[in-house]
Amino acid sequence: MTDDRVIELLRRAYGDEIETVMNYQTNAIVLDGVRAEEIKESLQADIQEELGHAEMLGQRLKQLDAQPPGSGEFTARQDSLQPPADSTDVLSVIEGVLDAENDAIETYRDLVDAAEEASDPVTEDLAVTILADEEAHRTEFRGFRKEYKKD
Repeated sequence: MTDDRVIELLRRAYGDEIETVMNYQTNAIVLDGVRAEEIKESLQADIQEELGHAEMLGQRLKQLDAQPPGSGEFTARQDSLQPPADSTDVLSVIEGVLDAENDAIETYRDLVDAAEEASDPVTEDLAVTILADEEAHRTEFRGFRKEYKKD
């Protein structure tokens, strides 16, 4: 018997990872300027990691006899991660990434708790693993934000 909350959080996390991939890709293309290069490279590198997270979440849903959401069930939630009107506004992208990471961290912490309550150590372990990746990414972008705010 699978816990509905675990399935709900796995599906939400899957959708968030796919949305993050789209927004990271778009921002990596849109940003301009010498100072944007490091951010663009970081976003490009993280796309593969986020896709990997989505793959793991999708596989876990299948193992639990559920399935990840398709685009028809998708609701976009990352308003602050939309590409900036000014393609040199790197700071707004950094802030958007931090918002997305904070949201992901909250979701994975909820998933850890829900999986523990449901006696589902496999999902709990998966959530802890992905949570560590998201926290590392947030730390990297906090560093970028400090650099940009100094100028």
